[in-house]
Amino acid sequence: MRILLYSGKGGVGKTSVAAATGVQLARLGQKTLVMSVDPAHSLADSFDLGGNLFHGATGEPHEVAPNLWIQEVNIQKEIKRHWNAISGYITSILRTSGLGDVEAEEMAIFPGMEELSALMYVNQYRRSNQFDVVILDCAPTAESLRFVSLPTTLDWYMKHIFSMERRLLKAIRPIANRVSPVEMPPESYFDNVQDLFGKIQGIDVVLEDGHTTSVRLVTNAEKMVLRETQRAFVYFSLHGLTVDQVVVNRLLPVEVEDEFFQTWRAQQAKVLAEIEGYFSPIPVSRVPLFRREVLGIERLGELASALYGETGNPAAVTLTERPYSFTREGDAYQVRLTMPFADKREIGLFKKNDELVIEIGTLRRHIGLPTSMSAMMPSGAKMEGNILVVDMRSV
Repeated sequence: MRILLYSGKGGVGKTSVAAATGVQLARLGQKTLVMSVDPAHSLADSFDLGGNLFHGATGEPHEVAPNLWIQEVNIQKEIKRHWNAISGYITSILRTSGLGDVEAEEMAIFPGMEELSALMYVNQYRRSNQFDVVILDCAPTAESLRFVSLPTTLDWYMKHIFSMERRLLKAIRPIANRVSPVEMPPESYFDNVQDLFGKIQGIDVVLEDGHTTSVRLVTNAEKMVLRETQRAFVYFSLHGLTVDQVVVNRLLPVEVEDEFFQTWRAQQAKVLAEIEGYFSPIPVSRVPLFRREVLGIERLGELASALYGETGNPAAVTLTERPYSFTREGDAYQVRLTMPFADKREIGLFKKNDELVIEIGTLRRHIGLPTSMSAMMPSGAKMEGNILVVDMRSV
């Protein structure tokens, strides 16, 4: 099963691009599911299904065309299905603070529950081979990064904290419940956590496998949007995911010649050149601004044709390695770049703001640095096979 993850700043048209990709794959004959991971679901709206017809219906896959299903995770139903003991305990604690029943139930929906529920579904579909492709329409960038980091975080908790916490509470629960103003979590709470972990176990390996999972970043040709896209690229790389496409949406079409738009066109051309220089060698796809709002299967099909042509296969594996990665050995940090055929004598590098700039002849690569490395300076570089290793140290 192929997994395509679409992410980007809110409002760039990410949902439309994800939905159009689903339409393209379905008409190529591949069983495709488009799943919304954004709590503010707009996937059904993109297909113009109407609120009464779909929203909040079941949270199950809903067939919208031959070979094409969509799914919006319904967190209230997921809590009843998967989070009963956890939610019940949290609700009981909140009630002791004076909150009413309804308020307590609403407050018991913690950040991450929706994302974890979506990961459980992805793992379930992967194990059952129910679909050929699952497309994840993610929340805006920050929430997308939390989504991909959840499996690793939960894995660490289960290995280092969970068992110890469970044994400790089992020993002190009878006494603690007599003196504590709130009841300690029961055994069913820990059973629920363990069950949830079992349902997402292994998904972190799947997400980091470039043959299975690819990230597609959707952006606009605007400087503020580009900066967030660059940061997203850095952190997806940091989490071990492969970004294999950048989609620049809503470019002014060539037929728009009105004088009012000339400044916009020049600005878009400038930002587009910056996008292609920054993300190279990752392909950058361009999508024009359409005359009408992209809603419904027919309009999404037009968007798909503009993005992929009539026969382009969005599920094709085109890139399996991250263009760069970050490592740490003791106090030394390194940036590692795949640079086949590069001669060390041709390589130059320097630091610019929070970016490491690599020059090879007339080519230039901009490497955004994570926060932990943004204040460091390059102190040396070496070639290890076709990998350029740049040492970074604090100044």
